[in-house]
Amino acid sequence: MRQFELTCFGTRPGEGNPALVLLDDTRGVAERQHFAHASGRAACVFVDEDGAAALTLDFYYPHARSPLCLHATLAAARVLLDMAPGSLTVRTALRGQRLVLRRRGDDVFIELAPQPAPMPTLTAELVARLVPGIAVVSTPSIASVGSPKLLLEVRDAAALQALRPDLAAIHAWGKETGISGCYAWCRRADGSLEGRNFNHLDPALEDSATGVAAGALTVLLGQALTLYQGANVGRPCLLRTSFDDGLVLLGGAAHYLQRD
Repeated sequence: MRQFELTCFGTRPGEGNPALVLLDDTRGVAERQHFAHASGRAACVFVDEDGAAALTLDFYYPHARSPLCLHATLAAARVLLDMAPGSLTVRTALRGQRLVLRRRGDDVFIELAPQPAPMPTLTAELVARLVPGIAVVSTPSIASVGSPKLLLEVRDAAALQALRPDLAAIHAWGKETGISGCYAWCRRADGSLEGRNFNHLDPALEDSATGVAAGALTVLLGQALTLYQGANVGRPCLLRTSFDDGLVLLGGAAHYLQRD
């Protein structure tokens, strides 16, 4: 087994959302989940090679296996493209979703298509139960680039940072509906966006960058985005997206903390 640790989407080297990338690992699903839980990292991605030499990415959060984690994909992209420069097509383990990995200068990018998302009824009572005290300024929506998000727009950064979600309620609702947590966001005066992701059961594991949410917001708004996240947890991040011909391109920095 080879293991790499990287930080992704950080505004400076050494900052960002941490992920472990594991190659040549033969553990089964239960053992991988146990490893991810014990790792203390926001996400782990296992890179598997099938008989046709195609690469599959298998994602794990500490509390659950995931169909897609884009910050872990960014970490895997940096490792894999360092080994074989150019572009690379991979697939996700749970749903077989196609992802194209690319390099631009020092940054790496992921090309992916919008995906169908569950559409449960979204009521004001539901939103208030999941995120007590929230005051949304647009209609709550669900969008997906592979891991659906409930997207909740609030007035400004002060309102965003004041939110105190019910993480257990979000987790239970997500298991029931197939929605991968809530993403609260706001517009900034400079035209960029700022967001927070509510998915992990442990508040100490709040994401400093959530690529699937950035992708979902890009689909919802139909435009390129500059999205800030993570300053409130001490790991400021910057995610950039574009939206062209129905495809989302999402990218940012990925820096090594540990190389095998």
